[in-house]
Amino acid sequence: MNMKLLGSSLIIAGTALGAGMLAIPMVLAQFGLLWGTMLMLLIWVGTTYAALLLLEASIKAGGGLGMNSIARKTLGKGGQVVTNGLLYALLVCLLMAYIIGAGDLVKKLGSEVGLALTPSQAQIAFTVIAGLVVAAGTGVIDKLNRMLFAAMVLMLAMTLITLVPGISLDNLASVGSDNKIALVKTSSVLFTSFGFMVVIPSLVTYNHEATQKQLRNMVIVGSLIPLVSYLFWLYAAIGNLSPEQLIGFQDVSELITALSVNRSGMQLILSVFTGLALLTSFLGVAMALFDQNADTFRQNRAVTYVLTFILPMLGALLAANQFLSVLSYAGIILVFLAVFVPMAMTLKVRQSRQNQDQSVKGEVYQVRGGMMAMSLSFLFGCFLLMAELI
Repeated sequence: MNMKLLGSSLIIAGTALGAGMLAIPMVLAQFGLLWGTMLMLLIWVGTTYAALLLLEASIKAGGGLGMNSIARKTLGKGGQVVTNGLLYALLVCLLMAYIIGAGDLVKKLGSEVGLALTPSQAQIAFTVIAGLVVAAGTGVIDKLNRMLFAAMVLMLAMTLITLVPGISLDNLASVGSDNKIALVKTSSVLFTSFGFMVVIPSLVTYNHEATQKQLRNMVIVGSLIPLVSYLFWLYAAIGNLSPEQLIGFQDVSELITALSVNRSGMQLILSVFTGLALLTSFLGVAMALFDQNADTFRQNRAVTYVLTFILPMLGALLAANQFLSVLSYAGIILVFLAVFVPMAMTLKVRQSRQNQDQSVKGEVYQVRGGMMAMSLSFLFGCFLLMAELI
C-alpha cells in the first residue's frame, strides 16, 4: 500500500474516530467486556461489508463519480432522488454536530489565550477556516489528515500507557448486566462510530490509478484502525473504573475527570484527543458533502464552498446546544444510507447486462459472499433499525 492509499485509509479511520469514541465505555461497561467486544465486532463486520458493497458499486459505475452519479447510474432517477435526500440529510446533520462541538472547543481555547469569543463567533470561525481546507481538495485533506491522525494516535497511546498500570482484573472480569434489550440499544451508538462510508466515492476518485484489490485493502485497513482503537480504549477505561462508576456518569467530561484523578496531564491529553477526533471527522464528512455538491451542481469551487457550508453552519447556530440530539437523528439516516442503499446499488449492477459484458473483458471487483452475505447484510440493517427505534 503506497502513501496515497495509506493516507486514504487514514481519512476513513479519521472520519469514523469521532468524539463519540470517548462515550463507548460508558455505553458498554454495564454489559461486561465479552458482550461489549462481541457486539462491537458484529457492528464492524456489518459496516465494513456494506462499505465494500458501495466500493463495488462505485467501481462498476465507472469510478470517478460522487454518490449522486453512482445512484443515477445504478438505481435510476427515483433512486437518485432518494439517495441524495438521505445523503444530504446525513451529512448536514453530522456537520452541524461537528461544528457545534468544535465551536465549543474553539471558544474554550480562545478564552485560554485571552480571546473572548461568543459561541456563534467560534462556530463561524471554525467553519470558515476548516472549510477552506476542504475546498483546497482531497490531496490537501489527505496530507493534513495524516498529521492530525498521527497526533491523535499519539494522544491515544499516551492515554493507554498512563491507564494500563491502573487496570484492575476484577473490573475486566465483571460479568455485567444480562439485559439484552438494553445491549441491543447500544448498537446505534457503535454503528454511528463506524460511519465512514460517505467518503468512499471521493477516495475512489482520488485513487483512480489504484487497482481494485488496493481499493479493497484501503477500506479494510481504514475500518480496522477504529476497531482496534475502540477496543483498546474500552479495555483501558473499564479496567480503571468500575461498571457502577461508568454507568453513573452523565457526560464525557465526567469520565475524563474521573480518569484524570491522580494522573497529571490526563485531562489535557483527552481534551486534545477530543478536538482532533472532531476535526478529522469534520474533514472527512465535509469532503464527502463538497464532492457531492460538485457532482450534483457542477459549479466552480467558490460556489460549491458556499453550498457545502452555509446550511450546516446556519443549522449549528440555531441548534447550539443539541450536539447529541443531532447525532441521534443522523444515526437513523445512516442505517438506510450505509446498509440498504449500497445493497440496492450492488444488486442492480450485478444484474445488469453491461457489467456482464465488462466481466468478459477483464476482472471486475465483486465482494465475496454472494446472496447469503447480502441476506445477512439486510438482516444487519433491520437489526440496526430495531436498535434505533426500540
